[in-house]
Amino acid sequence: MKDKTRVEDIGKKGRMVRLRLEDLMPLPPPYDKPGMEPEPTEPKEEWKDNYITDLDGYIGINVPVKKPETKEEEERMVKAFLEGLRKLFSRGDHWTFILPTLLTMDYCAKCNTCSDACNIYLASGKKEIYRPTYRVEVLRRIYKKYLKGKREFVSGKVDLNWETISKLAELSYRCTLCRRCEQWCPIGINNGLITREIRLLFAQEIGFANKELHELGSVQQLKVGSSTALTPEGFKDIVEFMEDEIEERTGKKIKIPVDEKGADFLLIHNAGEFLSWPENPEAFAILFEEADISYTLSSELVGYDAVNYGVWYDDMQLARVALKHTEIARKLDCDSIVVGECGHAHKAIAVVADRVVADETNIYRQSCMPILWDIVRKKKINFDPEKNDFPVTLHDPCNMVRLMGVVEPQRKVIRAICPQFREMEPHGVYN
Repeated sequence: MKDKTRVEDIGKKGRMVRLRLEDLMPLPPPYDKPGMEPEPTEPKEEWKDNYITDLDGYIGINVPVKKPETKEEEERMVKAFLEGLRKLFSRGDHWTFILPTLLTMDYCAKCNTCSDACNIYLASGKKEIYRPTYRVEVLRRIYKKYLKGKREFVSGKVDLNWETISKLAELSYRCTLCRRCEQWCPIGINNGLITREIRLLFAQEIGFANKELHELGSVQQLKVGSSTALTPEGFKDIVEFMEDEIEERTGKKIKIPVDEKGADFLLIHNAGEFLSWPENPEAFAILFEEADISYTLSSELVGYDAVNYGVWYDDMQLARVALKHTEIARKLDCDSIVVGECGHAHKAIAVVADRVVADETNIYRQSCMPILWDIVRKKKINFDPEKNDFPVTLHDPCNMVRLMGVVEPQRKVIRAICPQFREMEPHGVYN
């Protein structure tokens, strides 16, 4: 049955969507057998009092939310929302993304081509509220009606109340910000950006933010040193462990450079690698040692974690982390910053940070992929492709490939050392 939910329904009381297993996209084999996937459950009763559950019964903003108990409290909430919305469209308050925000508000043709590119919309069984255009159209109508003063026949119908505000906040966390929608849009409308700007509005003006992104993410990173809670002392201990493990497994005694001034670049890994997959930063250490590459890690607070969760929800947190990264690299007298494994960290420091890093704090920032290809291309290390003569494929990370444009270096590396490489479909920027 076709979902007949309308944009204006977001302002009505009660649940908007109830997900049923029969509506969802089936899982691929071998997980497609009857009974393997459980039915979606109803939210717990205690959740209804403390969280926003009236969108679809699930929680993205997983911090207690104070719901208005009086009309006056609701009006204050609406006023705060409108003040945040005004700032989104003010060059003085929102110079970082004002132009693409305005273009998306003004030029969407509402053709819904983007819907067929959205994995969440398709996987939900094509529920209207998950269309990339739905939440953006809600915001567009509020913007035109309450900020621009347009009549309803121009702006479209929408009520501005607690129901609309709370559901829009929760709906902004039903998007991965992969920007497949923008890739498919005939005119390049960036619905993913608007979704992120809705999160920013709620985080800065009303205090609604996902706990893992804010409290346990960027706040913890700036306070402790890493979103994983890894401290500088813990980082140094892990580096020593990595050196011992490299020697134990390869026989090579490698001293991993930490806080060395004058290196060509500061290498920043995702701190989760040190805790859960130390073999990955160990591999970088071995490759860079064998290729005689000049680099250093940093043990300074924030300097050993490339993660920047502000890119998902808050420009201020994004800027604080990005500026800390560039400050550390400049203090170590490095020529550039190189990001190791981490898709969103690539986007945050190498692309989005361009809008928040001023000239006096700027430094060249790049992906590790061209450096790895340079090692292979210039034969700085002699690799034996016959040792990798088995089927290999590549799953493109959207933040590095579609959002940053690093498409070919990693493919060239794999083609050179893996004879049986084959592409996934779709791949590259269409992943």
